[in-house]
Amino acid sequence: MVINSVSFDHCDPSIFTVLTCPSLRAGTAVADFVIFPPRWAVQEHTFRPPYYHRNCMTEFMGLILGKYEAKEGGFLPGGATLHSKMTPHGPDYNCFEKATSAKLVPERVAEDTQAFMFETSLNLKTTRWAEETCQKLDREYFTCWKGLKKNFNPHSS
Repeated sequence: MVINSVSFDHCDPSIFTVLTCPSLRAGTAVADFVIFPPRWAVQEHTFRPPYYHRNCMTEFMGLILGKYEAKEGGFLPGGATLHSKMTPHGPDYNCFEKATSAKLVPERVAEDTQAFMFETSLNLKTTRWAEETCQKLDREYFTCWKGLKKNFNPHSS
């Protein structure tokens, strides 16, 4: 079975949900577990990486193996990111530059990669160990978006 966009636009990652625990509120879940399998990217006239967004869910992304597609410098296998509800996030500067100048030809994405996402409508909190003791917290994470420039033009078609 093939699940992906074959025309334009980046698909919402929810199409890759493998487990869900629904909530009583439509459009949210107590928990969703999502994987990002190898697939073809064939969309035309679009931005192929995951788009810039904010969620109504808390999003925990992890990388087990390979290279994560939205971070050119990437986080390493064993690394993860946590974006709380309504926290803006998306591809880093290098990924944006590469994606907006690349020729859009069919290409394999996430080959030899195992990435996952856990989403929840609940708030998550990091532990003191994660923030202080393990000394693996990337305190400069926000700088990956530093070079991005305003590109929105409300008058373009």
